Amino acid sequence: MSLRLQLNDYRLTTAEILYRLPDHPTLLQTYIWQELDLAPSYPQLRRFLDFWTRSLEGQLHSVRVAQQALIGPPALRHASACLTLH
Repeated sequence: MSLRLQLNDYRLTTAEILYRLPDHPTLLQTYIWQELDLAPSYPQLRRFLDFWTRSLEGQLHSVRVAQQALIGPPALRHASACLTLH
């Protein structure tokens, strides 16, 4: 992953794509797509979905998008329990 892109506000973007199976249109299949992309326009994801609709037979049902900044302040969490195994 490119540090330069991350410094230019690109974030790790994950899309859960539900699509209909060509031979069984009542069944849905899941495809997970993940790439560095720029919110809120998501040019990489839009390019991929355009390719999908032009080239693949499975009709898109829905797309759910999540993103996570890879560069950020460190997080500190306190342990709620300490267990020892013997």
